[in-house]
Order: sequence, then structure tokens, then C-alpha cells
Amino acid sequence: MRDLKYWIGLNHFPKFGPSRFKRLQKYFENLELAFTAGSKELTKAGIEEAVAEEFLAARDAINIEKILQNLAQENIKVMIIDDKNYPALLKEIYNYPPLLYYKGELDLNNDFCLAVVGTRKYTPYGQQITGQIVRDLTNNNLAIISGLALGIDTLAHLACLEAGGKTAAVLGSGLDRQSLYPSQNRYLVDKIIAEGGAVISEFPPGTQPLRHNFPQRNRIISGLSLGTLVVEAGEKSGALITANYSLEQNREVFAVPGNIYSESSRGPNKLIKMGAKVVTGAEDIIETLDLSQATAFIETKKIIGDTKEEKVIIPHLSQEPIHINELIRLTKLDTNVINSTLTIMEMKGMVKNLGGMQYVLAR
Repeated sequence: MRDLKYWIGLNHFPKFGPSRFKRLQKYFENLELAFTAGSKELTKAGIEEAVAEEFLAARDAINIEKILQNLAQENIKVMIIDDKNYPALLKEIYNYPPLLYYKGELDLNNDFCLAVVGTRKYTPYGQQITGQIVRDLTNNNLAIISGLALGIDTLAHLACLEAGGKTAAVLGSGLDRQSLYPSQNRYLVDKIIAEGGAVISEFPPGTQPLRHNFPQRNRIISGLSLGTLVVEAGEKSGALITANYSLEQNREVFAVPGNIYSESSRGPNKLIKMGAKVVTGAEDIIETLDLSQATAFIETKKIIGDTKEEKVIIPHLSQEPIHINELIRLTKLDTNVINSTLTIMEMKGMVKNLGGMQYVLAR
């Protein structure tokens, strides 16, 4: 995109957050015009006069070419709201980030994503339940979104990776090596990227992990996800902020009940009293989100037929048995063609014949 560098340049002015950025997008034909505009045009676009003047004073110090060089050196990629791979769920929220920086592979549109968050000071109970639930969710083809923080977040990322799944971490700092927070989790960032996941931030490289960044980034954690699971958290934990964002975004909130005398269980117990779904196992989440067909859906997307007939049959197969007569009705293929094609697909390991002419996907 020709004006991508100007998206990046504007993003390097801290006061152009999601709301003001939207005004610039709406008013200007392209963001090169926004970046080079004078005070009068910026105020016409809805930028407050004082903020416009502040931007003009700061603009000369924004060296876009140098920024692009630094992004390349750090292997940081950029995605904007207009990109086809921009996460569809995130695009639905009110104050979506117009621009995302990321490392790794950011393509979550074919995944069922769940946010898993919690306290930094977890108990053995929290450690055990996080590992168990996340592994089970991963085995049911859910991607795990969290915040890379020490504690439950780290446990969730690691459990997902150990189960061979995909996980994405959303940061409250820049993604450059020097700014990345927490620095103790740099090894985890490398592992997430190596396993096909992503680390994400709306903040440009060089952004320090300031306290107010984290509530802001929490809306992205929930925004990427169908729901948010809170494992352990104090009453004032940032995990509850993520849960509240989830509610605002019309997503599900899940909570693991805990000991009423435990400080780390006060957050999830409070959420449960407010109506959050009680979770004692991954099946509670899968059932609530109606993801019983998640595995079949994702596996169907992975299986691509080699012939015209296979491509017609595959969309009608899942983990639920289907009779050959129903396949004939749905595909409108000749009986002999269906029989021979299913036999070949079974030999390829694509389908299973359960007997009685009932077929399911084999993987």
C-alpha cells in the first residue's frame, strides 16, 4: 500500500489513538495527505486545535524512513484495518486498533480463539487447572490468546505450545527487543513465533511498558477472542478488565471457581456471582460457544480434494456420521460415482466408513 508508511508515521504520534485515527481516515482521501496536512485541515478533520499544533511540532522528528529500517531489522511486520487478514473479530469492536505491529504469523481468521488470563501470583491449583483446560482446548483446535504477562498468561501460552497449538500474545509495549515486556519472556516470544503463532502490539517500537498501556491492550486480547476465561485473579486484577471488555464486546466470559478464602479466587468468584459461566473443564467452554463442530470445521478446511468429485463431497462431511444416500441427495452425484470416490478417499485416509454406509472425516 502506497501510504502505509504514513499510517506508521501517524501512529508514532501518541495522541493519535484509535478515535482520532478514525477521524483522519474519514476526512482525508489517504493518510499521506493527513500526515502532511496543516493545522487548519487537521482541525477540519476533527482533531482538536491544541493536538493538531502539537502534532505539527512533533512531525519533523518522525523519521519515517528510519522507522521502516528499524522495523525491518527487528522483523516486525505491520497490518492495517484494510488488510484482508486483519482479524475479523477484532474489527467488530468499537475502538479497534487501526494498525497492528506483529512478529510471526498473524492469520487468526480461520481459528476459534479464546482468551485465557489471570493473576501473576498463581497458586498450585491455578497452575494445574490452567494447564489442564488449555491443553484440552488446544486439542479441540482452539487458539489461545493472552498477554505474555508472568503468571497465568505465561502458563496458558506454554500449555498451548506444549499441546502443539497456536497461541498469540498481545503486548502493552513495543515489539522491539529493547522495549519488549516482560523481558523475562523473550524466550517465550521466540517459541511462540517458531511454532507459528504471533506476538502483537498496537504500540509502535520503542514504546515502553507504561501502566496505562495495559488496560488499553486488554481490549485487544478480548477483541480477538470468542470469549475470555479468567482462571485466578484478585478483585482489582487486570484480568477483570479484560473480562469487562469481553462483556462490552458482546463476547462470553468464563471463570474458574476457587477457594472463597483465597485472594486469587476473589476475581473469578465475583465474576461468577455477576453471571459469568462456571468452568470446571474445557467442555464447559466448548459447549457454551457451541464449538462441538469446531474440530470438524477446521479439519474440513485442511482437507482439499484432489478431484472435482472429492471437492464436491468434502463440504458435506464432518465428525458426525452421514449416510451415503444423504450424500447422494446433497451432492447430486451419481451413485456409482459416490461409491467409487468414497472408496478412493478412504484409501487416501481422508474418510472412514463406520459401517452401514455411514461416513465421517478421518482427520
